[in-house]
Amino acid sequence: MTKIEKIVLSYSGGLDTSIILKWLQETYGCEVVTFTADLGQGEELEPARAKAEMSGVKDIRIVDLREEFVRDFVFPMLRANALYEGQYLLGTSIARPLIARHLVGLAREVGADAVAHGATGKGNDQIRFELAVNALDPSIKVIAPWRQWNIRSRMQLLEYAEKHRIPVPSDKRGEAPFSIDANLLHTSTEGKSLENPAEVAPDHVYQRTVDPVDAPDTPEIITVGFERGDPVSVNGKAMTPAALLTELNGLGGRHGVGRLDLVENRFIGMKSRGIYETPGGTILLAAHRGIESITLDRAAAHLKDEIMPRYAELIYNGFWFAPEREMLQALIDHSQAFVSGEVTLRLYKGSASVISRASPCSLYSDDLVTFEESTIAFDHHDAEGFIRLNGLRLRSWAARNGR
Repeated sequence: MTKIEKIVLSYSGGLDTSIILKWLQETYGCEVVTFTADLGQGEELEPARAKAEMSGVKDIRIVDLREEFVRDFVFPMLRANALYEGQYLLGTSIARPLIARHLVGLAREVGADAVAHGATGKGNDQIRFELAVNALDPSIKVIAPWRQWNIRSRMQLLEYAEKHRIPVPSDKRGEAPFSIDANLLHTSTEGKSLENPAEVAPDHVYQRTVDPVDAPDTPEIITVGFERGDPVSVNGKAMTPAALLTELNGLGGRHGVGRLDLVENRFIGMKSRGIYETPGGTILLAAHRGIESITLDRAAAHLKDEIMPRYAELIYNGFWFAPEREMLQALIDHSQAFVSGEVTLRLYKGSASVISRASPCSLYSDDLVTFEESTIAFDHHDAEGFIRLNGLRLRSWAARNGR
């Protein structure tokens, strides 16, 4: 085994990473620094510090990354209207490069030669973490315990915890009904009782959104303000990125907005069923497309829609720091120069519907589209030549085919 002097571990304080912490200390016999990212997961993170201290960790880092997460990762992705496989808002995928960036930065700071994560060998997260580290600092080694140790079952995990006197909460001793990943953008729930896609997900899976059936019977009207493609206000009130997303999560959650039951194709090569809740992100996607509809040129908007699936796939597959993603980001960001204004939406029974949009940079012309007399010179006869030229190839094709 390669000699490792110091390791930085991505540490949640949960059962898996608590066991991984002990395993790293035993296996490599070196100092382990723990790094815990506050991404708005809605959990108290200080207990993670106490658990790390109990395991003899001297250097414990708990960092609030909520603003950085939304500003530098969620919002750039939102500018692209990114959806993986046409539905998934990439809530888990977009958090991994941020965590990896801080793992690498901390490793450099403390002189560690390796970082470690708790992702399993079947999932996407192992790829996302490790490709990010490869791009940021190839000299740093990556340790993935789930691909190295001999633990193969939950029972063996619990036996290891008991052997090493690692506290196991009573609710963790039984078979977990499902696995949850949460941050400020979304909640992802998968595995165990959700593994059969033919079974309806139980109501208690949903944590951030009310059932649309039980949502208020009265619609709620909200307005989202944009500057250069990024949301900056809700109902006229300017907010920081994290505060704005938090506000929209609350608004969308109580109206049942942002639920998704999805069978997706993992990069590793298998299908997976997940339940996602992204209330604020769903509102922002609708609002952003609404403001783009009046501020983007037709060809520019269509080009964005063409590259979006490729951009979303890059994020899903872990290539956030790859040159092709950065190239696409430059194109997307350039398109947002005039994407400013306000969008009004109606939240009602699980939907977020755009009902009006306005911008000082609008390309929409009342005078041009009106059915009434227009002050803008538009000769209806011009359409005849336009149609004839576009029909030229069709007439030739039809003549050849004997039509």
